[in-house]
Amino acid sequence: MLDSLPAAMRGVIASLLLGLNTLVCCAPLFVVSLFKLCLPFPAAQRLSDWLMSHIHEAWISNNKAWMKLIGHTRWHISGLEGLDYQHSYLITSNHQSWVDILVLQYVLNRRIRPLKFFLKQELIWVPVIGLAWWALSFPFMKRYSKAYLAKYPEKKGEDLETTRKSCAKFRGKPTGIFNFVEGTRFTKAKHVQQNSPFRYLLKPKAGGIAFVLDAMGEQLQSIVNVTLHYPAGRPGFWDLLCGRVKEIVVHFEEVAIAPQFIGRNYDQDDAYRLEFQQWINQLWEEKDVLLGRMHQQYPG
Repeated sequence: MLDSLPAAMRGVIASLLLGLNTLVCCAPLFVVSLFKLCLPFPAAQRLSDWLMSHIHEAWISNNKAWMKLIGHTRWHISGLEGLDYQHSYLITSNHQSWVDILVLQYVLNRRIRPLKFFLKQELIWVPVIGLAWWALSFPFMKRYSKAYLAKYPEKKGEDLETTRKSCAKFRGKPTGIFNFVEGTRFTKAKHVQQNSPFRYLLKPKAGGIAFVLDAMGEQLQSIVNVTLHYPAGRPGFWDLLCGRVKEIVVHFEEVAIAPQFIGRNYDQDDAYRLEFQQWINQLWEEKDVLLGRMHQQYPG
């Protein structure tokens, strides 16, 4: 443990370890991705997917190691019992900090398959990281704005079809797809600006999850609804690197996917859109109540 070192020094060490871990894991990842490109045969593809998945999990495990090294964090985790490594899930969570992603990876690593995020298609061109996302089969999506579709109505449906093709590679393969329903991190300013009806949450944006269910709902075992709470307040990423995040509360709830929510078009079906929004709002009302209990049980 490095608790005795100044926080800034711990932060520098953790940053170096994170960077080194990324470089070390990306090197074999890119070699395997070239292997995948050059040998488009089923057996070779299965082997390359297996290798890349384990490289991804190794990267997360190494991050867990430096997180444990730099400081003591008390974890309060509940609701993990029903999750299965061999199933596919859609995971969503309230969003408080950039720390959230590393927290979820920390807790879920090797319990379910590594989390994959829907990314804008343009991000594939980000140096190094874009190639890593492609190699790890992160689904790239193309979404057109309402203004664009009004100008080019013939493009309607193309964004969903692009995403379906991207998700086709997951057929028959256990997968963890992640989406932040709020779409952005919680801040008091955003909470006031939205006039949010919730005490601890921003308004949920139902379209993202609905889009995933439309594209690949039949492949998913369930939705995993995660609630995150930091008793000492929302930490920044530098706080995590410095070992200042002393207590984290994480609750998991597995939610069945209603059959009427699978394979329907959220953008073009008004009745479905209203029903789905009401369902998501109900989930968020329950999450807000749960966060209230967490604040009482684990005060800062």
